[in-house]
Amino acid sequence: MQTLKIGKKKITLRELLLDIFIGICLGIALGSAFVWCFTQYNYWEGRQEAEKLSQFATTPDPDANFDNPYEDGAPVIDWNGLRAINSEAVAWIQVPGTPIDYPVYQTDNNLWYLRHNAEGKWTIPGQIFLDCDSTAPGLVDQQSILYGHHLKDGTAFYHFFLLNDQETFDKTTTIWYITEKKAYQLEPLFVYYTQPTDYEVRLFNFPSELEFHEYLFDRLKRAVTKRADAELLIPRVKHVLTCSTCNYYQGYGRSECVCAI
Repeated sequence: MQTLKIGKKKITLRELLLDIFIGICLGIALGSAFVWCFTQYNYWEGRQEAEKLSQFATTPDPDANFDNPYEDGAPVIDWNGLRAINSEAVAWIQVPGTPIDYPVYQTDNNLWYLRHNAEGKWTIPGQIFLDCDSTAPGLVDQQSILYGHHLKDGTAFYHFFLLNDQETFDKTTTIWYITEKKAYQLEPLFVYYTQPTDYEVRLFNFPSELEFHEYLFDRLKRAVTKRADAELLIPRVKHVLTCSTCNYYQGYGRSECVCAI
């Protein structure tokens, strides 16, 4: 058997290859452990940021004597405090009974808040944000679009991805979208999957209301879950809020939850 001399030690070629293989495996294991720890740390950091920002939203007790500038049940937002941290805050989104309880930001591109938090620090969770081409603060155009990550710790827009299950969809009956001047109470209308290259997702206004409704009916044909009366509601819809997140099903890449007032 062929032997090699390394320093004062003689080893066989087989032993050398085995040592190299073990070294590679160890390197892969250490690299995987580093990536896992780095990801978990970023998830933790994202939760800490969300908890910090949550102090600016108060959901009053409906039985308490509280002067709510909106309607009962809507969270009340401290806009001055929120914007002291980041002046690009335009709205707040809350889905009762889920982790979705976040400020919404908007800047001049759709990349920054994918990987930056409200304080401008790079982070995996990013922030929930309004499409840069949507008219602020949202629900001004016929379609407004929000983006949020599908994070495996259940935060950000993970719950919107879970609405691919009809039972979960049916139980999600309220989505609050709060701007400085108004609180909108919405409900999920339907969820559909599409590809990142489907640029018609990013249509905001239409030449006529009829064409807007035809667009919604076309999207409804792709629905994986929907309201039982979606077909009857669409002709009365004036505005929709589409909450977009990623999914990991083969052949797709985006999960779109279309919500209506």
